[in-house]
Amino acid sequence: MTPSTSFSTLISAAQLRTLLENKVPTMVFDCSCDLMQPATGPAQYREAHIPGAVYAHLDHALSSKGDRSITGAASGGRHPLPNREVFAGWLSSVGFDNAMQAVAYDRQGANYCGRLWWMLKWLGHESVAVLDGGFQAWQAGGGAVSSGDEAARPESNFQVGEALVQLVDVDTVASRLGQQDQQIVDARGAPRFRGEVEPIDPVAGHIPGALNRPFNQNLGADGKFKDAATLRAEFSALLGQRAPATVVHHCGSGVSAVPNILAMEIAGLGRTALFAGSWSEWCSDPSRPVAQG
Repeated sequence: MTPSTSFSTLISAAQLRTLLENKVPTMVFDCSCDLMQPATGPAQYREAHIPGAVYAHLDHALSSKGDRSITGAASGGRHPLPNREVFAGWLSSVGFDNAMQAVAYDRQGANYCGRLWWMLKWLGHESVAVLDGGFQAWQAGGGAVSSGDEAARPESNFQVGEALVQLVDVDTVASRLGQQDQQIVDARGAPRFRGEVEPIDPVAGHIPGALNRPFNQNLGADGKFKDAATLRAEFSALLGQRAPATVVHHCGSGVSAVPNILAMEIAGLGRTALFAGSWSEWCSDPSRPVAQG
């Protein structure tokens, strides 16, 4: 794949349409999801999706729901990462290979598709981008849609490479708490961060010292990511004198933190780390400190 046709952060609906029209080896992934109503995402996909798109289920493809000791999950929390070989096996089963451009989208303001973007980087695959504006932008641009299920593609043999992103575990976060080489950024909504409400996890609050940057603040009114200069200014204001390289992102379960990672990269602030277990893993141990307010 030539540099002119490889996308590694965002891709517009027009750019994706050009890739598909020119038959550049590309696989599109629909990651639409509703945490509170798990059947909604698959139903949305069956109702309408980009032609040829593969549905990537958050619970079944992008996380490992079983016992961590049995599945070999790579993180804790409500949506533990599957180990890299398991995810590579799923990619192979849907026909994705190392020579393809991957494009991920959802209908929920980039809340879920970033997970697949990050996981492919984790497997060493740089050519993966998020569809800016999601499925709504595709439709608004006059893109074709399909319904129902897609025909299965021939199985491939996706090969795992060196990780291109940094995964941080709960013990590392705990050991560096309060140190200058780690700045936690929490992507949950402000009321959850402050501990005023907690609709999902058993404990309300946040990791002491964390800064709050709700993931949806990265998007403009049009549902697309803000421009690089705006994102850079906003993250610089949030971090103050703290170095961007020290940032470790988290959220409730390691999913909605990724838009902040993507936004910092768009802003030119580097590729920052992910604590995938996030708040759901942190608060599972009562010995770990909790802050409110």
